Amino acid sequence: MDDYALLIDLHREGHRQGPGGDAETEQAINLAGVDRSAPLKVADIGCGTGASTLMLARLLNARITSVDFLPEFLQGLRERAESMGVDDRITTLACSMDSLPFADEDFDILWAEGAIYNIGFCRGVAAWRRFLKPGGLLVASEITWLTDSRPEELQRHWQGEYSEIDVASAKIRILERHGYSPIGYFVLPERCWLEEYYRPMQARFAAFRSRHGDSDDARAIVSAEEREIELYEAYKDFYSYGFYIARKVGG
Repeated sequence: MDDYALLIDLHREGHRQGPGGDAETEQAINLAGVDRSAPLKVADIGCGTGASTLMLARLLNARITSVDFLPEFLQGLRERAESMGVDDRITTLACSMDSLPFADEDFDILWAEGAIYNIGFCRGVAAWRRFLKPGGLLVASEITWLTDSRPEELQRHWQGEYSEIDVASAKIRILERHGYSPIGYFVLPERCWLEEYYRPMQARFAAFRSRHGDSDDARAIVSAEEREIELYEAYKDFYSYGFYIARKVGG
């Protein structure tokens, strides 16, 4: 099994594949001023196993298209949706976020928690804009520097992992440049990293290594994740995920 398949196996049982929280999803809905009673058409792009999709289905009067390129994750979402009784509101779509088969001006809201980095923030907000109705909302969380400078060790790590990491003001300028009017921003708290994402993943490490015979590749995957956790615990004052909420301007 290659490293990519191992990563899928490690994360497929997780409720989240990145930092986030149900309260923060609801906070973003509130900050966006979404009318919860209005019939809406929503796309949750890069939904993983569906933590954000399930909250949107619970809180909104919406038909949701949940997109992920991994069928294994979407199967987990469907199972969770059925157990919660919201499966009738959700359609899953296995495809890449850089080749979405949507019609122009088809959605009221595009939602992307911790996923837009897969194609890059700038490319994502530019390419997806056409799928929004005039006045439609883009809501995305994106890893963000919280200070203008940071320790060199941290800078090297995240610059190597994701070269588009930047401060919030730079991300907001990107939104403005590509035809959006920013209407809200907030930072995910520590709980969204540790309690919602890292600690549950750490609890899966032993079983993951056992499933794969404690192979060198499996141990390397765990070691890389542990390194990321160590960096967060050491430098959490310097970065987090920011939630960006913006409205499409014009047609």
